[in-house]
Amino acid sequence: MSLRFTRLSPALGAIVEGFDLATPLNDELRQRVSDALLQHQVLFFRGQDVSPQQQRDFAAWFGDLHIHPLYPKIEDTPQIMVLDTALNDLRDNAIWHTDVTFIDTPPLGSVLVARKLPEYGGDTLWASGTAAWRGLSPYFQQLLDGLTATHDFTKSFPLSRFGHTPEALANYEETRRKTPPVVHPVIRTHPVTGEKALFVSDGFTTHINELEPAESQAVLQFLFAHFAKPEYSVRWRWQPGDVAFWDNRVTQHYAVDDYRPAHRIMHRATILGDKPF
Repeated sequence: MSLRFTRLSPALGAIVEGFDLATPLNDELRQRVSDALLQHQVLFFRGQDVSPQQQRDFAAWFGDLHIHPLYPKIEDTPQIMVLDTALNDLRDNAIWHTDVTFIDTPPLGSVLVARKLPEYGGDTLWASGTAAWRGLSPYFQQLLDGLTATHDFTKSFPLSRFGHTPEALANYEETRRKTPPVVHPVIRTHPVTGEKALFVSDGFTTHINELEPAESQAVLQFLFAHFAKPEYSVRWRWQPGDVAFWDNRVTQHYAVDDYRPAHRIMHRATILGDKPF
């Protein structure tokens, strides 16, 4: 394949041309895609015809895959999570978040395939944690570096939305038991590039552990707003056959919930990562 990359914004994002996700990867192609992901943080592929099994196989080239404890999955391919507005209340996606930071080893990345789209609306935005980090003053960087924060899945997945049936309630309580709140650094170092990035999000971060509650709330609210500045983001207008692949270690994303009552279906494969430091 002859790959071409077109940059979309100064902060992050590139369109990849000349690549077919349905074709099995070889080591050289995997390395080229990995290098591009490190450089651009989120990659977009147009015009893909990829099955859930092919999506799973592509994602698995980059690591072991996560199975989400709450969202529905493809029956014979449980590594593919289903985001379907006819099945789920997806308000937790309409907030700036980094996927699955409520576990000790948050994902390396995610591969998202558009299956059914509204006629208009339903865009997704990504923001760069490295760009947001560089946008802070040296004095504020010094304050944040070394702090830790607690991440809790119940912040975005409350019992009121995921415990409506006895079966759902039992699954929720089991998920709660298996995934207690975890602690991650406020500033994460990328394990490959060594770059620093903000690693807190409105989706799952509840408080900064070393600060008093009022201080924590004030700092987090500032960081959430700072991360979401347009200068650090890119907005993607989905088309049928689009696929996005992002580095979950140094980005956040926001699925714009502006298309109801239109129907939207997305499939996500999530690649497990390592413990942040």
